[in-house]
Amino acid sequence: MSDTTALGRLEVTELFKLLPHRYPFLLIDRIVDIRDDVSATGIKNVTFNEPHFTGHFPGEPIMPGVLIVEAMAQTCGAIVAHKHRDGVRKLVYFMTIDGAKFRKPVVPGDVLHLKVEKLKQRGNIFKFACNAFVDEHKVAEATISAMMVIPEENS
Repeated sequence: MSDTTALGRLEVTELFKLLPHRYPFLLIDRIVDIRDDVSATGIKNVTFNEPHFTGHFPGEPIMPGVLIVEAMAQTCGAIVAHKHRDGVRKLVYFMTIDGAKFRKPVVPGDVLHLKVEKLKQRGNIFKFACNAFVDEHKVAEATISAMMVIPEENS
């Protein structure tokens, strides 16, 4: 039986070992409060230096909603990969998104707190409730499903 009460933390160097994403597409800086693959909080420091702000929107920089969803999905993928690491490289593929809602713009200087909680798991398929906050204000939410796979190079 796994211990779901112990809280963990993953820094960016550990995320490099779990996720295939790199600049400019690694959208989380660290993960805190990990409870197994049950829940966690990802942290994304939003800075003006990110490439999407040059075109979204000039003079009114707003983080695209699709990137907020991707940051939530990367948080889900990282905790699944972390929990199920056993020396074999695994990837976690984004499968579905349901009920996405965007409530407030996210702008440079904001710190996104990406709270994910596992709703269910069936084999290698996971479903998470995801919420993004800036300060105490919910800025986005979605239900995300993902599938864990072993790449062919490991077979």
